[in-house]
Amino acid sequence: MKRVVVTGSECTGKTTLAGDLARQFGTVCVAEYAREYLDRKVATTGLPLDERDVEPIARGQIAAEDRGAATAKGLLVLDTDLVSTTVYARHYYGACPAWIDQAARDRRGDLYLLCDIDVPWVADSVRDRPHHREHIHALFVEALNTLGAPYVLIRGSWAARLTTAVAAVSELLDH
Repeated sequence: MKRVVVTGSECTGKTTLAGDLARQFGTVCVAEYAREYLDRKVATTGLPLDERDVEPIARGQIAAEDRGAATAKGLLVLDTDLVSTTVYARHYYGACPAWIDQAARDRRGDLYLLCDIDVPWVADSVRDRPHHREHIHALFVEALNTLGAPYVLIRGSWAARLTTAVAAVSELLDH
């Protein structure tokens, strides 16, 4: 099974691209667990995320990926993975639990599609760092390079992004 991860900073079209790729290749797309977790936490407590949420988010992401892998055939598309958890834990809280770093290495995707920040910012109730996009993007590049993870930069118009992504996934599947 090949694992393709759509990743990058906030508001770069990851969720849309991941869904489009799953439809294009007739496979499963695993949603970003952190978003689901945050929505549930805010709805039940009214509180934002804090450092105590990093580990439950990581465990939920792992469980969601494993459920998706059980039903996918040949290709699993992930709307982020533990790399995002490590990047955001360090960005927001200054550290990430060692077991999550190790799990990110152990569960490294076969291909990362790193969405660039060359698209307009769209605010919502969760996105909170429009002025940190370049910094967060650089953190993703650093994390992927540190992991030795293969990645393709996805940029340009929405159509160009999909074309680049489909070509990269097709090449992965052909090898």
